[in-house]
Amino acid sequence: MTSILHRSIRDELPRAVAGDGPFLIDDQGRRYLDACGGAAVSCLGHSHPAVIAAIRAQAERLCYAHTSFFTSEPAEELAEHLLARAPEGLSHAYFVSGGSEAVEAALKMARQYFVEIGQPQRSVFVSRRQSYHGNTLGALAVGGNEWRRAQFAPLLIDTVQVSPCYEYRDRLADESPEAYGQRLAAELDETLRRVGPDRVIAFVAETVGGATAGVLTPVPGYFRGVREVCDRHGVLLILDEVMCGMGRTGSLYACEQEGVAPDIVTIAKGLGAGYQPIGAALLSRRIFDAFSQGSGFFQHGHTYLGHVLACTAALEVQRTIEREGLLENVKRLGATFEGLLRERFGAHPHVGDIRGRGFFRGMEFVADRASKAPFDPSLKVHARIKKAAMAQGLMTYPMGGTLDGRRGDHLLLAPPFIVGEEHLVMIVDRLGAALDAVVQGLPREAFAAAGH
Repeated sequence: MTSILHRSIRDELPRAVAGDGPFLIDDQGRRYLDACGGAAVSCLGHSHPAVIAAIRAQAERLCYAHTSFFTSEPAEELAEHLLARAPEGLSHAYFVSGGSEAVEAALKMARQYFVEIGQPQRSVFVSRRQSYHGNTLGALAVGGNEWRRAQFAPLLIDTVQVSPCYEYRDRLADESPEAYGQRLAAELDETLRRVGPDRVIAFVAETVGGATAGVLTPVPGYFRGVREVCDRHGVLLILDEVMCGMGRTGSLYACEQEGVAPDIVTIAKGLGAGYQPIGAALLSRRIFDAFSQGSGFFQHGHTYLGHVLACTAALEVQRTIEREGLLENVKRLGATFEGLLRERFGAHPHVGDIRGRGFFRGMEFVADRASKAPFDPSLKVHARIKKAAMAQGLMTYPMGGTLDGRRGDHLLLAPPFIVGEEHLVMIVDRLGAALDAVVQGLPREAFAAAGH
């Protein structure tokens, strides 16, 4: 029995007791290779001595000081570190306790910016279907995860949503990737014109889509087109890099690879690598100046803003990534990882798409590869794969509702940056065994419905 309200009340979870690099260990001594970082969090694995030592040393000096009274050296140094490497124009950091808080803060920053500059009529956010931005009410409202939104819909602010950049399913057969990106930018432009561009606060998007649709990578030129549309209409661009940022795709900020700079970028997960809860919203100089020259404050706050111990952990995580050359490891072995996945699953009859960058990879499962027909949602193929992978000693991050919130199955892979090629081989081998076991255990009608 447990006194915890767990995510799933019916499931009995193993009890984690220790970490060993890329492995988690339960109370029965079983070792699980963490191929997903929990939720793309544990980029340094589970027992990095440098981070543990930094936390211990700081805890002996100071753990907490409320930010209405004090700033702290760890927070100041972390902000300087992140901003020195940030996209052009970003000038200040706002530290919170996680990704949902970071997005919530970003939405309020964007709204207050327009109030400060005399455009209070702007009240609408535009975002994308099949996206995810967090579980707080504001973040849930701009997100496009229909399953998470549905029962809370009456509590959510109205937002406007446009198409995701979902090349596998939505790019036309006679359309180049670049033309597809231009079509999506044109859809955004038309949507802003229809809503009234002087009513829109911001366009909110994950630079690389996360768990809701399984690592949707933008086509070439898409975000440059989006940036141009936003600028034309005076709309802010908020990029959500809570899952895909902090080196996960091979660059510290995923938007570096798109050649664009947002007005606000949100980060979390790999920022602190799970050693302490932390997230941040990085804002541009023009937003900061509007606050500075206007009311003089940001009308928002949490008790654990800029938490001293959390900032200490995040700073050491980021310094360790640089000191150990782990971004280079992600870029170099990211290509190896893709090759291993394509070699094992590239022709698999029930793997429709393999996508992603660096150590951020997604696989979409289908009942029929030729037609791209998804499995019947009632089969819960994604949940079966998670269970089978755990039986193999492998942690993956599967989800259903890939297409529209109801149909489709995928999984996300996000291993720690510290892994070697032998771990990647182990991931692919164990995942292959898990997928084969699931497919063999499905009823025959699961395939007959798709034309088999």
